[in-house]
Amino acid sequence: MAQHTRVIIIGSGSAGISALREVRRGIEDFRIINAGDWGTTCAARGCMPSKVMIEAANAFHRRHDFAQFGITGAEGLAIDIPSVMARIRRMRDNFVRSPRSIPEELGEKAISARARLLGPNRVEIEGMGEMTADAIILATGSSPVVPKPWDRFGNRILTTDSLFELPDLPRRIAVIGMGAIGVELAQAMARLGIEVEGFDALETVAGVSDPEVAKVMRARVEADLPLHLGANAEITETETGLRVTGGDGAAFEADAVLAAMGRRQNIAGLGLETLGVELDERGMPPVDPATTQIGDLPVFMAGDANGIRPILHEAADEGHIAGRNALAETPRAYCRRTSLGIVFSSPNAARIGQGFKDLEGQEILIGSFDFSHQPRARMAEKAHGLVRIYAERRGGKLLGAELALPEGEHFAHLLGLAIQSGLTAHQMLAMPFYHPVTEEGVRGALREIARQLPDANRSDLADCPETGHPALD
Repeated sequence: MAQHTRVIIIGSGSAGISALREVRRGIEDFRIINAGDWGTTCAARGCMPSKVMIEAANAFHRRHDFAQFGITGAEGLAIDIPSVMARIRRMRDNFVRSPRSIPEELGEKAISARARLLGPNRVEIEGMGEMTADAIILATGSSPVVPKPWDRFGNRILTTDSLFELPDLPRRIAVIGMGAIGVELAQAMARLGIEVEGFDALETVAGVSDPEVAKVMRARVEADLPLHLGANAEITETETGLRVTGGDGAAFEADAVLAAMGRRQNIAGLGLETLGVELDERGMPPVDPATTQIGDLPVFMAGDANGIRPILHEAADEGHIAGRNALAETPRAYCRRTSLGIVFSSPNAARIGQGFKDLEGQEILIGSFDFSHQPRARMAEKAHGLVRIYAERRGGKLLGAELALPEGEHFAHLLGLAIQSGLTAHQMLAMPFYHPVTEEGVRGALREIARQLPDANRSDLADCPETGHPALD
């Protein structure tokens, strides 16, 4: 007879661990099953090690501004790439310590094996047989996309799964895919002194959809490395390495290629076809983003595996929802946070709430601010970038924004808080703005929106509420 447990979680990434946290709050009768490494993609191979590399690259690149500050001796600075890579792994090992401790902490409740669905309440565990559960949470994550024909190039094709394991970096690297991951790593490696060129079938970089922001973003990235955009890149083997040819006909001789063309959900062999629901052309079942539930089944799908919002904080939220709903009599719909997408390039690229493409065809107001002459940015030798804020035509309620700004991650959070709070441009203008700070640029964009509203002459300051004393009011 198959062993039974209340909840089975398949996958120990960010979504799986978040689900585990919620399940453990309510019950002790559960199992978490994971094949391979127990470290999360973010901590082991994604957002964390890449940011360690970016910080090193930006610190070294800062030497180009020293003369403007009156600092001499920049020409004597050098970078030790093996030391940079060793630091990445040291910090990475610290980041993954918690998820990798799960098997030891949970004992027999944590199973290192492959799992496959046999139905809505049944799971086959490799080497152990069948287990049944009242609810199942699928949090199997994703893997880098690498075209099958590239297998013939062997270990000269790198992904984020292999890049950070290198003791040193190849001296010539082509990065194919100029989305978030590709732009971040291509620019970081270029700033570390690696010869890098970037390729993408799209004309834009970092996923920016606003044409004005996209122009700024592309120009800043091209200041660090050549870009070949607008057509698929082709790879051929040479006697000394790999030749990568872009759609513009330009060829780059590389020692290695970093494949950064996105990630694919880990659903192959998971047994989704046994659930009795219709699968789409990708083999995916219908998943409700507010409940993470598959159809009306006691099966929940969270994180990168469902492909809805493949970003760590979203995966954690979905794991939280899945964990709670796996224990609930009736699954509950949870209101999702305002979406944030931040690329940690220089400048940061960000989309907050609804982006330009999301609002295409709608009547909206746009407020822009160019940071080329912003005083605080000039003091820091960071006077570049653009923010574009979108608002409803009637009333000026904030809908979203796109930006390309130094330290734009902080602007993104400021705007995200305002959008989730349902603020209008006037209401945000009534909030505090210190001087001199770069955030004053946001005020400039908001004022441009305010000037397009019916009460264009309205004060930035909010009216004082009545005191209740007629003599004062």
